[in-house]
Amino acid sequence: MNDKKILELFKDGQREKAFVKLYSLYPKIETLILSKGGNKQDASDVFQEALIILNRNLEKSDFKLTSSFYTYLYSVSRFIWKDTQKKFSKQELHNLNDIEVESFHSVLEEKKYQLAELAFLKLGERCRQLLQLFYQKAMSFKDIAKVMQFKSEKIAKNQKYKCLIKAKDIYRNSKTVRS
Repeated sequence: MNDKKILELFKDGQREKAFVKLYSLYPKIETLILSKGGNKQDASDVFQEALIILNRNLEKSDFKLTSSFYTYLYSVSRFIWKDTQKKFSKQELHNLNDIEVESFHSVLEEKKYQLAELAFLKLGERCRQLLQLFYQKAMSFKDIAKVMQFKSEKIAKNQKYKCLIKAKDIYRNSKTVRS
């Protein structure tokens, strides 16, 4: 199946069928990771992460796939693997072509997303609940105060602010620990 048909499956909401087709590319990614010193589990992990990045990008309205799926997944997988090995040289980064730059940015964006998700999960249950009510359910502070039994909407608003500050601190600390 060619790339155009796979892209149509994504656009038609048939992601599972599209991913089944993309899995035909896995052996080539596995060969890449094995040739760079990884093992089969590393290859599987890298490929899964590359598919997550691809999926997240395909959901963006401004994303344009400027290469084949193979080229995109190969490039993203290469950057994921190099990033896990911390083997980027400044010269190598300087010599990237446009497709590689796009792939590299996708990998960095995914890392930020994962750190943000980790920060959210490290928050206390009350903070997670408050942030979900505000951002996911778009509830007003008045309604949040009722649901969470705060004395006023002002207290709900202050708690949201404190939760965001806490999440940002966790995020920053996670970035410095992983770097």
